[in-house]
Amino acid sequence: MNLALWLYRNALAHGPRPAVALGTQVVHDHAGLARAAGGFAQWARVQGIGAGDRVGLFMDNGPEYLVALWGLWWLGAVAVPMNARLHGREAAWILGQCEARACIADDRHADELAPHLPADTALWREPQPPAATAIEPPAERTEDDAAWLFYTSGTTGRPKGVTLTHRNLRWAAMAYVATVQPVAPGDACLHPAPLSHGSGLYHLAYVMNAGVNVLPASRGFDEAECFALAAHWRNASCFAAPTIVRRLAEHARLHRPPLDGLATIVYGGAPMYLADLEAARAALGPHLAQIYGQGESPMTITVLPKAVIEDRGHPRWRERMASVGVAQPMVELSIRAADGRALAAGEVGEVCVRGEVVMAGYWQQPEASAAALRDGWLWTGDVGRVDDEGFLTLLDRSKDLVISGGNNIYPREVEEVLLTHPGVAEVSVIGRPDAEWGESVVAYVVCRDAGAAVDAAALDAHCLAQMARYKRPKAYRFVPALPKNNYGKVLKTELRQVEAGAPWPPA
Repeated sequence: MNLALWLYRNALAHGPRPAVALGTQVVHDHAGLARAAGGFAQWARVQGIGAGDRVGLFMDNGPEYLVALWGLWWLGAVAVPMNARLHGREAAWILGQCEARACIADDRHADELAPHLPADTALWREPQPPAATAIEPPAERTEDDAAWLFYTSGTTGRPKGVTLTHRNLRWAAMAYVATVQPVAPGDACLHPAPLSHGSGLYHLAYVMNAGVNVLPASRGFDEAECFALAAHWRNASCFAAPTIVRRLAEHARLHRPPLDGLATIVYGGAPMYLADLEAARAALGPHLAQIYGQGESPMTITVLPKAVIEDRGHPRWRERMASVGVAQPMVELSIRAADGRALAAGEVGEVCVRGEVVMAGYWQQPEASAAALRDGWLWTGDVGRVDDEGFLTLLDRSKDLVISGGNNIYPREVEEVLLTHPGVAEVSVIGRPDAEWGESVVAYVVCRDAGAAVDAAALDAHCLAQMARYKRPKAYRFVPALPKNNYGKVLKTELRQVEAGAPWPPA
């Protein structure tokens, strides 16, 4: 089925209900969004776009983004949402790699893209075609037709185009309502995070169930605005990277905004350390849930639901909070050795997942697809272990593992310990070549109070009191901020380049 059938059905059954809002103002009800998407599809067809054609989206969050996205699906085309912070040259590479017929961009992004645009790709500057006069059914698509090319963050090398089918996206939406946050008609999803990533994936459940997708009037992230929108729309949820959760928690701690309109803040996309989670829970109340997923299994590998986070009386509560939860019901989860063997509870190996939500493969990259999809499993590249209750604890990306003197050191473990020091706000741990030990551990530290430097000797003593001596950092680098991508992930590749002699700050 075509995902756009959800919107078509909403137009018939829930037409007057709000569907898209900018701030507190309704821009489209469900009937209006369906007419706008249908009109966009008619216009794109006249421009030569047909079913299966790829079309890029290179723009900031806004109502027009959702009209274009659903219009492309209405037509049967494949949407290629791109990180709005990419350089025009990087966006052009993606368009060329997927042989996009066109790219939709707002004026700012169009100006950045134009000098690098592939010869066979048309540039559409935020077109606003007239709405369809009648709501006609969307184009027929099969479950296995591509709907979204989700380009990976590209923290190392060129990004890969994850091919997500209508089946994959349907299961991702159903996973959200099954395990993260139920959605009823009129419930709200706030989008301070980019629609090109997790927030865009989560908006699907709100279209599926006739909710309202709310774009901040600021077109970005502002803590006070988020709380005000939740108070206005009620039963409002959002997706946030851990860095955004920390900012929301700090604002709530200082300004005490009303929280009664808030349903769930879903965090994911990067590690949420135990110390940060406890601070966020204290400030934000019982509104936190965690997901673990990848573009290759979109937001749907494990879940740590609100009920588990709130069960503070459980004897293993702290262990559970340091985990990423249990497998979501539509997937199988397995920890596997390099030779493919399934490992027992407590053993460390690569996290593997399979199910109907897993990607079809990487667009036009058969070798990368074959490496990631083996023996029916998606090999995530993440290292972890599952305990005897089914909770998955991530240790690190396989490429981030540090091997020193023959010992495996997982940076996440070291980071967790350092973050319990009151003077540490953020930390990222990497390995560097060591002539004697093979690799040694280096910690890049952001101090909580810029005016009060944390002493390296104090951090060393703090580590030695809580972990094996061989795991402690051999060097500490105090920096004003950690380099991150648009989704809040620390770019350890850039830290390794600095460690190898590149200048600070990273380029």
